Parts: sequence; structure tokens; C-alpha cells
Amino acid sequence: MPKCLLLLPNLLRSSVLRGLNLCIHSRIHSLQSCSSPSPHNRGDDEDEPSVPVEIFKSGTQSGSYKLGDSTFYSLIENYAVSCDFRSLERVLDQMKRERRVFVERNFIVMFKAYGKAHLPEKALGLFHRMGNEFRCRQTVKSFNCVLNVIVQEGLFTRALEFYSDVIATKSLNIHPNVLTFNLVIKALCKLGSVDKAIERFREMPLNNCVPDTYTYCTLMDGLCKESRIDDAISLLDEMQIEGCFANPITFNVLINALCKKGDLVRAAKLVDNMYLKGCVPNEATYNVLVHGLCLKGKLNKAVSLLGQMVSNKCVPNDITYGTLINGFVKQGRSVDGAHVLSSMQERGHVGNEHIYSSLISGLFKEGKSELAMQLWREMEEKGCQPNAVVFSALIDGLCRAGKPDDAREVLFEMKSKGYAPNSFTYSSLMKGYFDKGESHKAVLVWKEMEDNNCNHNKVCYSILVDGLCKQGKLMEALMVQKQALSRGIKLDVVAYSSMIHGFCKAHSVEQGMKLFQQMLCQESESQPDVITYNILLDALCMQNSIPRAISLLNIMLDRGCDPDLITCNIFLRTLREKVNPPQDGREFLDELVVRLVRRHRIKGASNIIEMMLRKYLLPKGSTWAIVVQELCKPRNTRKAINECWSKLYC
Repeated sequence: MPKCLLLLPNLLRSSVLRGLNLCIHSRIHSLQSCSSPSPHNRGDDEDEPSVPVEIFKSGTQSGSYKLGDSTFYSLIENYAVSCDFRSLERVLDQMKRERRVFVERNFIVMFKAYGKAHLPEKALGLFHRMGNEFRCRQTVKSFNCVLNVIVQEGLFTRALEFYSDVIATKSLNIHPNVLTFNLVIKALCKLGSVDKAIERFREMPLNNCVPDTYTYCTLMDGLCKESRIDDAISLLDEMQIEGCFANPITFNVLINALCKKGDLVRAAKLVDNMYLKGCVPNEATYNVLVHGLCLKGKLNKAVSLLGQMVSNKCVPNDITYGTLINGFVKQGRSVDGAHVLSSMQERGHVGNEHIYSSLISGLFKEGKSELAMQLWREMEEKGCQPNAVVFSALIDGLCRAGKPDDAREVLFEMKSKGYAPNSFTYSSLMKGYFDKGESHKAVLVWKEMEDNNCNHNKVCYSILVDGLCKQGKLMEALMVQKQALSRGIKLDVVAYSSMIHGFCKAHSVEQGMKLFQQMLCQESESQPDVITYNILLDALCMQNSIPRAISLLNIMLDRGCDPDLITCNIFLRTLREKVNPPQDGREFLDELVVRLVRRHRIKGASNIIEMMLRKYLLPKGSTWAIVVQELCKPRNTRKAINECWSKLYC
């Protein structure tokens, strides 16, 4: 230090030193802005130091103050913000060589930087280096920061291991606080270990920690995801008794769970409870309720809820409108959904691509192709650029409307705008050509997928097999099926049923039965359904193979597939035309009802009884008794009562 500085009084000397540091700081910033390379490019230049050498000319020690410490701290902060970890290590090494003082807040800045860069293991390593290498004592602050980085990365098991190791290390002397417990409870809930999370929750008072709103919210969310809604609501009561006031987020967790379960009555009561507690519902609350009403098909009530939102000074947002429009589309009321879109636009909201794709797809499915195309043009006029999802929806819709050539033109436009068609896009086009009877064009689309490196998935194979079978090209369909199996792709029930139907029509029932046996060995999506069974039952009965048909019916019942009206008609026709003497089928259907009731499949039994009554084939008195006894069981009675209450109050 210059001798002139030593002659100054202490206070003045400290001011001068601080001024020197400020000059150094400004020098750092100018060097960084003018000469330092971009953080993204620094890795390419190993030899160029990121930290200018001149700023490390350390001053002499003056009392307890060391010239330049704050300069290093500023460097750490700057490099952490830009995620320049190589330069950070150089600063740390320089500080070690000069025996600078390390403070915890600088490490916390670096931990956050590692979290931002998704490098949790680096944060862990630095935490363990703090004490041994840098002589900086870890406290619960740095511990929580690292724990949060690991939890945010979704490494919940790793977070719990880190927590256990640190708490068990007595030399660290770190005691968990509320934030620590909140992070541990979150990790346990995410892993599905809700009971263990509750144990940690009960340990909090023993550690002089009072649970906060976040603690309760996390536990309630974990309980709801485990379908333990009653326990979560009990926790809400406990929370209020303990003097921890619930906020809208707390109530929203419970309301969302109840709406997903379909229990709108209790959800509405919780909203009333919110008002009683002085907690005003927010946009998220109303969005959850609208979603719940849409799931239950109560769209008119969902629309009326919008008015209630506005009266409570909650403005419906894009999520509200999008949920409502999607609900109308799913209920086959896309025109009403389009009216909601118009109302939304009048209120200053612009429909996004998801809303347009949903509406366009729904209108085409309902046969309103002109309105769908009008919406497409309107979308472009309003400056909402279609994405791959909207293009795919339009292509699928045009194919449903019997216009695959127009759909191919849209495909060319889609490619020209830089959007790559996916398997769904090509599948729609293939199906459109098959439905129009132009199988050669469908096969060309299949080959085009290969040329564009678009993988053939299960749906593509199923559409190809189904289309070939409907064209009578059974051998080609079998070759495609074998190719799919060789690639590890198992066809769905539609493709198998199409092949079975094709072989049965060609009087090759045995080949159809072989495919049926293959289905029994497949996954759930390839398991035979009632349509598959009906195809084979009809073919066997037409061949007078009634014992084999009865055996197949037994397999159908044993595998949990209920007969439908077509199944019953097949056997009624057979008993009337193929059996000597002819039978009316009353006894056969009566026995079928009894077998279904004994398997507790009341819905299937009820459908057959309804058919019997329409054909004046009255069931036996004993059969009626069995059905009524099953219907009047407590669980069935309670279910019926709950459905009635739900219809009355929702």
C-alpha cells in the first residue's frame, strides 16, 4: 500500500480503500463487456483466461479488512448469473491461493446457478467441498438450497439420501427448519410415500418447526393423488384449528381432486367454505370447476359459471374458454363451442391453435365440413398461424368428409411451411383413401412415410391391414401383419377383427380361429372384444358348428366380455333355423342372464332382459328373483342413490 495512505486517519483510509474496490469493480465490468468472450464460447478457448490478471494484484492487509474480497464476491456473482462455471472455478482457486475469506452467500449463489443449469451433482459436490476445501461452514441455508436443486430436478430419492446423510453427520450440526421439511415432504409425496410424508409432518413440532400453508398444500396434494380425498379434507380442518389460514391454492387442490372424481356436490360445498373463511375463489378455482362440470357433461352449468366468475370480479382467461370449448366438442356440440369462441373474441381474447384444432376436428366429426373450413379461413385471417396439430386436424377432417385429395393438398402446404407430418397425419390420409376405395393411393402414402423417415407405428399398421382386408387382399394383409410382428409391433383389436372377418367371409373360419388364438396371447389392446366374438360366432353358427360356438361363448364369458344384442340375435336365429325341433331361445337367454348375474355383471344381464321383454320372451320367476336380489345389494343401492343426488344438485 502506498505510504501516503498509511498516514491517513483510519476512517478516511477505509473510504479510500472502498473507493479503490469500486474502481476495480467498474474495471471488471468494462473488461467483461469489451474483451471477455460469450459464456457459450469460452469452452472453445482453453488458454484465454476469463478472469483478467490485473485485478488479482492483492493489496496488503489493513487491520481486519482485506483489500479485494468484495471484488472476488462480485466476480462469483457475475459468473454464476452467466453460468460460466470454468471461470467460477478459477476465481475459487485464486481465492484459495490468496487465502481469501469464503462466505456462505457466495456458495448459495453458485448452488442456484447449478440448479439453473440442471447440474445437481455439481451442487452436491460443491456443498461437500465448502467445509473441507474452502473452510466455510455449511448452515441450513446452503443445505436447503442444494436440497431444493435436487428436488427441482425430480431426483427425489437422491434428495432423501442427501437429507439423511447431512442430518446424520453430527459434525455439520445442521438442524432442519420448515423449508427443509417442506422439501422432504414434497419428495416423499412425489415418490408416492404419503404415509412417510405424514410421519415427517408429525415430527415438525418436535424440531421446533411450525407447518406453514405450503406444508399442508403439499400433503393435501399427495393425499389427493393417492385418492385419499377424505384424509386431505381432514387435514384442511386440522390446518384451520392450528391457526394456519388456507389460501385459494389450498382449496383449489381439494376442489380439483373432487372434480376429477366427479363429486361436484362436495366441490361446491368447499367453494362455499372458501367464502365463509374469507378466502375468495380465483381464476384457477373457477377453471377447475368448469373443467369438472365439462367432465360430467354439465355444459350449461359451466356456461352459467362464467357469469358468476365475472360477477365475482374474476375474468375468464384462455384456459377457461379452452376448457369449455373442449367440453362442447367432446359432447358433440362443436357448433356451441364455436359460439363460445366468438364470445371469447368479443371479450378481447384470441383463440390459440389448440382451440382451433379442437373445433375443426370436432366439426368435421359431426359432418359440418363447411363450418370447419370457414373456421380454418377465419383462423388465418385473424393472424393465428396454424401449427402441425391444426394441419393434422384439418387433414383428418377432410379425409372424414371423403376428400382425401384435398387433404393431400393441405399436406403439401403443411410441408412447405416447415411442419413435418407425423404418423397421425399420414394415418388419417391412408384411411381416407381406403374409405374412398383408392387403396393404391393409400399404399403410396405408406411408402411416402418411409421416404420421409416417419416411423410406422401400431395405428399405421392397423389402418393398412384393415384397409387391405376390406379390399379383399387378405394375403397382403397377412404379410403386413407378419412384418409388424417382426418389428415388435402388435396390431390392435380392429386390425385383427378385420382379418378374422375377411377370412370368415372367404369361408376360411379355421384361419380366423388361428388369428383369434394369437389375440388371446397378446396385450390388452389386442384382446378380442364383442365384435371379434360376434364375427366368429356368426361364422361358426352358419357352418352348423353349434358346439364350437357354445364353447367360444363360454370363453367370451370367462374372459369378462359381455354378450350384446347382436350376440343374442345370432343364437336366436341359429336356434330357430339350425336346430330340430326349432327353439324360441327363451331358455337359452334365461340361462345366459343367470350366468352373468352370478359373475356380478349386472349391466350385461340387464341388457339381455330388456331384449327378452321386447321379444316377449319373459324370464323365469327365479331369474327375476336373482336379478332383483343382486340389484338391491347395499353397494348397488348406495351407488344408485348417489347418482340421483348428483343429478338433483348438479
